[in-house]
Amino acid sequence: MSSALIPHPVPAGGDVHTPGPAAPSVCTGSPPHCPHRTRLYRGGRLVAEGFHAEQISDHLDAHLDAVIWLDLLDPEPADLKVITEEFGLHPLAVEDAVHDHQRPKLDRYDSHLFASMYAVGFDPLTGELSTGEVNAFITARALVTVRKTHFDVDTLLARWDEDEGLAATGVGALVHGLLDSIVDGHLHAVTQLTDAVDELEDALFDPRPGLDIHRRGFQLRKSQVRLRRVVGPMRELVADLERGGAGIELVTRELAPYFQDVHDHVVRAADGAEAARELLAGVLETNYTEQSTQLNEITKKLAAWAAIIAVPTAVTGWYGQNVPYPGFNQHWGFAVSTAVIVVLAGGLWRALRRRGWL
Repeated sequence: MSSALIPHPVPAGGDVHTPGPAAPSVCTGSPPHCPHRTRLYRGGRLVAEGFHAEQISDHLDAHLDAVIWLDLLDPEPADLKVITEEFGLHPLAVEDAVHDHQRPKLDRYDSHLFASMYAVGFDPLTGELSTGEVNAFITARALVTVRKTHFDVDTLLARWDEDEGLAATGVGALVHGLLDSIVDGHLHAVTQLTDAVDELEDALFDPRPGLDIHRRGFQLRKSQVRLRRVVGPMRELVADLERGGAGIELVTRELAPYFQDVHDHVVRAADGAEAARELLAGVLETNYTEQSTQLNEITKKLAAWAAIIAVPTAVTGWYGQNVPYPGFNQHWGFAVSTAVIVVLAGGLWRALRRRGWL
């Protein structure tokens, strides 16, 4: 592997470089391809960052207690070729990291694990759910994340840095921080979606100006379906990670309670997404019922007025015959027909009103 110099000062008495800014490219021997970040932990302490991916193996060989994190944002095949050489990743796992729309899962290979999951964000104004695929290669001493879209990495780094004792447990602590950050995002999105459905339910009987309940309901249902597809498989993924594999022990005795906490959050998120589905289905069904009730009321009123209008139509039609009839061509005949129309139509209007049709 390359032994190019790392562009950071060397602390006195050692050859480990101090933390610095992220390197502009993945490899020093080629033009920049994708944004990336690197970090080196020893004993739970961050001792270096911003070095090139080609130097990862040098750090791992020089320090047996070192744990590496490498993050790639929308990498190209050439970028993934570099990390494949550095970590000996399986071609199928690399292929899955390149292709979009993978189902959340965990694959086991001889030397590493490959996890695929999604970070989510919910917009309460539009009701739309955004998803960002996050893939992770997990080895005994390194975590490599491959992202297709932007993800709140700063929050993730803060989780890792807030507890040095936890970070000292190894790569499992990095994996826990990543899972915890993503699952918390799932929980937050579920909460926001549920609040949006509750607001829509309130608007059923207290309509708001400019709110299309039908359109809003279908947008929320679309977001709920996407959220359930992302959150549902996470329960199995977290359980598989707890079991480990490929000779990697992620869940140590110290980390077991933390992974159990993540698992509990996953269950809550999955149950919340399912509850939101049922609640939203109830809201849409109630909306349909309300619309049907309103249509029935309108139909009843139209039928009632049609019945009232039929009275003068019948009377004038009878008196409009071209044969002699009682009162034909007489003033009292007109008066009688008018009185019959008023009395019958008025009586019918009063009877329909008593029945609640008008």
